[in-house]
Amino acid sequence: MKKVAFICVHNSCRSQIAEALGKKLASDVFESYSAGTETKPRINPDAVRLMKQVHGIDMEQTQRSKLLEELPAVDAVITMGCNVSCPNLPCSLREDWGLEDPTGKKDDAFLETIRLIEEKVLDLRKRLA
Repeated sequence: MKKVAFICVHNSCRSQIAEALGKKLASDVFESYSAGTETKPRINPDAVRLMKQVHGIDMEQTQRSKLLEELPAVDAVITMGCNVSCPNLPCSLREDWGLEDPTGKKDDAFLETIRLIEEKVLDLRKRLA
Protein backbone atom coordinates (compact mmCIF):
# COMPACT_ATOMS: atom_id res chain seq x y z
CA MET A 1 0.00 0.00 0.00
CA LYS A 2 1.25 3.48 -0.86
CA LYS A 3 2.17 5.97 1.87
CA VAL A 4 1.27 9.66 1.50
CA ALA A 5 2.73 12.48 3.61
CA PHE A 6 0.83 15.75 3.92
CA ILE A 7 3.33 18.48 4.82
CA CYS A 8 2.88 21.96 6.26
CA VAL A 9 5.09 24.28 8.28
CA HIS A 10 3.53 23.73 11.74
CA ASN A 11 1.58 20.49 11.16
CA SER A 12 -1.33 21.98 13.08
CA CYS A 13 -4.12 22.67 10.57
CA ARG A 14 -4.22 21.88 6.81
CA SER A 15 -1.87 18.89 6.91
CA GLN A 16 -3.71 17.48 9.93
CA ILE A 17 -7.06 17.86 8.14
CA ALA A 18 -5.59 16.11 5.08
CA GLU A 19 -4.24 13.24 7.20
CA ALA A 20 -7.63 12.78 8.90
CA LEU A 21 -9.57 12.89 5.62
CA GLY A 22 -7.05 10.58 3.93
CA LYS A 23 -7.59 8.02 6.70
CA LYS A 24 -11.37 8.37 6.45
CA LEU A 25 -11.79 8.52 2.65
CA ALA A 26 -8.82 6.68 1.13
CA SER A 27 -7.43 4.15 3.62
CA ASP A 28 -8.17 1.39 1.13
CA VAL A 29 -5.71 2.98 -1.34
CA PHE A 30 -3.04 4.74 0.76
CA GLU A 31 -1.82 5.28 4.30
CA SER A 32 -1.95 8.92 5.41
CA TYR A 33 0.63 10.76 7.48
CA SER A 34 1.25 14.41 8.24
CA ALA A 35 4.22 16.36 9.53
CA GLY A 36 5.76 19.80 9.63
CA THR A 37 9.12 21.52 9.57
CA GLU A 38 8.15 22.83 13.04
CA THR A 39 5.40 21.76 15.44
CA LYS A 40 2.78 23.45 17.56
CA PRO A 41 1.83 22.15 21.02
CA ARG A 42 -1.64 21.23 19.74
CA ILE A 43 -3.70 20.93 16.59
CA ASN A 44 -5.60 24.10 15.65
CA PRO A 45 -8.73 24.09 17.90
CA ASP A 46 -10.98 25.49 15.14
CA ALA A 47 -9.87 22.72 12.77
CA VAL A 48 -10.48 20.14 15.52
CA ARG A 49 -13.96 21.52 16.28
CA LEU A 50 -15.08 21.75 12.65
CA MET A 51 -13.68 18.34 11.64
CA LYS A 52 -15.66 16.83 14.54
CA GLN A 53 -18.76 18.71 13.43
CA VAL A 54 -18.50 18.00 9.68
CA HIS A 55 -16.83 14.58 9.55
CA GLY A 56 -17.18 13.17 13.07
CA ILE A 57 -13.38 12.92 13.37
CA ASP A 58 -11.69 13.88 16.64
CA MET A 59 -8.18 14.75 15.46
CA GLU A 60 -6.99 15.39 19.03
CA GLN A 61 -7.72 11.75 19.86
CA THR A 62 -6.10 10.21 16.77
CA GLN A 63 -3.33 12.62 15.74
CA ARG A 64 -0.58 14.88 17.09
CA SER A 65 1.79 17.48 15.65
CA LYS A 66 4.89 15.72 14.22
CA LEU A 67 8.19 16.66 12.58
CA LEU A 68 9.32 15.45 9.14
CA GLU A 69 11.91 13.17 10.79
CA GLU A 70 9.10 11.13 12.37
CA LEU A 71 7.65 10.04 9.02
CA PRO A 72 8.24 6.60 7.53
CA ALA A 73 9.51 6.34 3.95
CA VAL A 74 6.69 7.65 1.72
CA ASP A 75 5.62 7.31 -1.91
CA ALA A 76 3.99 10.75 -2.22
CA VAL A 77 4.65 14.15 -0.64
CA ILE A 78 1.82 16.67 -0.73
CA THR A 79 2.59 20.17 0.51
CA MET A 80 -0.34 22.32 1.51
CA GLY A 81 0.70 25.59 -0.11
CA CYS A 82 3.12 26.92 2.46
CA ASN A 83 6.29 26.84 0.35
CA VAL A 84 7.76 23.99 2.37
CA SER A 85 10.61 22.23 0.67
CA CYS A 86 11.26 18.67 1.74
CA PRO A 87 14.61 17.74 0.21
CA ASN A 88 15.08 14.89 2.67
CA LEU A 89 11.84 13.16 1.69
CA PRO A 90 12.42 11.03 -1.38
CA CYS A 91 9.20 10.10 -3.18
CA SER A 92 7.80 9.20 -6.59
CA LEU A 93 5.02 11.84 -6.52
CA ARG A 94 5.34 15.39 -5.22
CA GLU A 95 2.72 18.11 -5.54
CA ASP A 96 1.63 21.31 -3.87
CA TRP A 97 -2.06 21.86 -3.24
CA GLY A 98 -1.73 25.65 -2.86
CA LEU A 99 -4.18 26.02 0.03
CA GLU A 100 -4.39 29.17 2.12
CA ASP A 101 -4.01 28.73 5.87
CA PRO A 102 -7.40 29.43 7.52
CA THR A 103 -5.80 29.96 10.96
CA GLY A 104 -7.17 33.09 12.60
CA LYS A 105 -10.06 33.36 10.14
CA LYS A 106 -13.80 32.71 10.49
CA ASP A 107 -15.42 29.26 10.31
CA ASP A 108 -16.31 29.80 6.63
CA ALA A 109 -12.61 29.84 5.72
CA PHE A 110 -12.03 26.60 7.64
CA LEU A 111 -15.08 24.93 6.08
CA GLU A 112 -13.90 25.91 2.59
CA THR A 113 -10.42 24.53 3.34
CA ILE A 114 -11.92 21.27 4.63
CA ARG A 115 -14.09 21.02 1.48
CA LEU A 116 -11.10 21.63 -0.82
CA ILE A 117 -8.94 19.09 1.00
CA GLU A 118 -11.74 16.53 0.83
CA GLU A 119 -12.00 17.06 -2.95
CA LYS A 120 -8.23 16.77 -3.39
CA VAL A 121 -7.96 13.64 -1.20
CA LEU A 122 -10.68 11.95 -3.26
CA ASP A 123 -8.91 12.94 -6.49
CA LEU A 124 -5.58 11.63 -5.16
CA ARG A 125 -7.32 8.39 -4.16
CA LYS A 126 -8.51 7.93 -7.75
CA ARG A 127 -5.07 8.65 -9.19
CA LEU A 128 -3.25 6.27 -6.84
CA ALA A 129 -5.77 3.42 -7.03
